Amino acid sequence: MVIINKDTNVIVQGITGHQGAFHSAEMIKFGTKVVAGVSPGKGNTQINGVKVFNTVSETLDYEPYASMISVPAPYVKDAALEAIDNGIKLIYILTEHVPVHDTMEIAHQAKRKNAMLIGPNSPGITVVSESKIGIMPNHIFKKGNVAIASRSGTLTYEIVKAVTDAGFGESTVVGLGGDPIIGTTFSDIIKIYNDDNETKQIVLVGEIGGSEEEKAAAYIKKYVKKPVVGYITGRSAPPGKKMGHAGAIIEKGTGTAESKINAFKDAGIKVADYPDDIPELLEKL
Repeated sequence: MVIINKDTNVIVQGITGHQGAFHSAEMIKFGTKVVAGVSPGKGNTQINGVKVFNTVSETLDYEPYASMISVPAPYVKDAALEAIDNGIKLIYILTEHVPVHDTMEIAHQAKRKNAMLIGPNSPGITVVSESKIGIMPNHIFKKGNVAIASRSGTLTYEIVKAVTDAGFGESTVVGLGGDPIIGTTFSDIIKIYNDDNETKQIVLVGEIGGSEEEKAAAYIKKYVKKPVVGYITGRSAPPGKKMGHAGAIIEKGTGTAESKINAFKDAGIKVADYPDDIPELLEKL
């Protein structure tokens, strides 16, 4: 199993909200086993054919492995800690604008309980022909052997569609999230993709800010034999400029597009000038 598969039992915290209701329905259409929803005060109801409970503990008879959290930012910490404390092993947070200190506490507790955290502010994870947890559009995917990891949500969709239209298809796609602190990093995902038999080629979609792309490049250079293609967005941003993502801040020459591109090239990663160039680079590989 690459993180999730068709047998993964998923609950949705905040399933009665607009986002939770819509995206849980799309997940079910994709084939995801959404076994229960959680919405305090809405217990003993149903939505999308799924039973709704007041607490995570009430869903444990359904043996949930993963939870999608789609609740307002001030309540994300309580929802995530409730899931972690009840033994959920994969926590995916859709919500943006989660306070940084809340994310730090969630990430600490997840690590302590050996749970995987994806997000916050992430479009989720899709294992094609198996399962989807998140908000990625169903129709852009095609089964293939290209694995994609990205910090940008909409750019993820654009690149997935380009890879699909070029005839390659995808094995697994993970949106890491655009916040300064996130649960799962490029390096974490690269290790998973490197060990996945279904993945033959890897695409990394990074952006300015932080040093995770450079760390991933160092790991790839040392351990990864599979071909890797990269793209970095935000090349024209001036130093100190905050972009659309909270994590996209460059300061004092660190986290720049140039430093990330150079790190990629030093690791033997082919770097695309534009998102649409990625299928061509994959073809050459």
